[in-house]
Amino acid sequence: EDAVFPVRIAGIPINIKNTNAPEDTGTFIVPTADSFNKDRIITGISGKKGFSTINIEKDMLHNERGIGRRILEAVEKENMITEHLPSGIDTISVVISGDIDEKKKESLLNRLETTVNPDTMTFEEGFAIIAVVGRGMIKSKGTAARIFKACADNDINIRMIDQGSSELNIIIGVMEEDFEKAIKAIYNEFVG
Repeated sequence: EDAVFPVRIAGIPINIKNTNAPEDTGTFIVPTADSFNKDRIITGISGKKGFSTINIEKDMLHNERGIGRRILEAVEKENMITEHLPSGIDTISVVISGDIDEKKKESLLNRLETTVNPDTMTFEEGFAIIAVVGRGMIKSKGTAARIFKACADNDINIRMIDQGSSELNIIIGVMEEDFEKAIKAIYNEFVG
């Protein structure tokens, strides 16, 4: 990320190559994508381990004004980084990056308990996030179903699902022990 963003902002095209097959075309990151292979639904799968999640459930959570801000402020006050914030009607999860010691964990949970007053709240470590990206995903029917089926067929439990309104990516969360297996299953489904 640190190497890609400054180059991308400058508008310099990036060509990412496979170390095991450097003669292959690879993946291009370019300022605009006017010409892309419309037959290729996805262009990349990437992910990262080392996350923790806090899952908050509360009746009528979606009607509570400022709830997202209060949750993010609680994480910020504990000097932690929010990686992702997927939500449902009465649930919200906070995906936090980095190592969290027991003292920080307890402090954050206490702050959230006071700030949010949840019905239930759980904390899980050993979480991984996988992003499936591609311009071909836009209005392409069944892409999410194929991702979910590939994981299910390989006995991988998807713990979190999120898709932005741009339809350029689908993000899933799995436990770290399923990380490599999930990436391989998704790759085999789309690229094979």
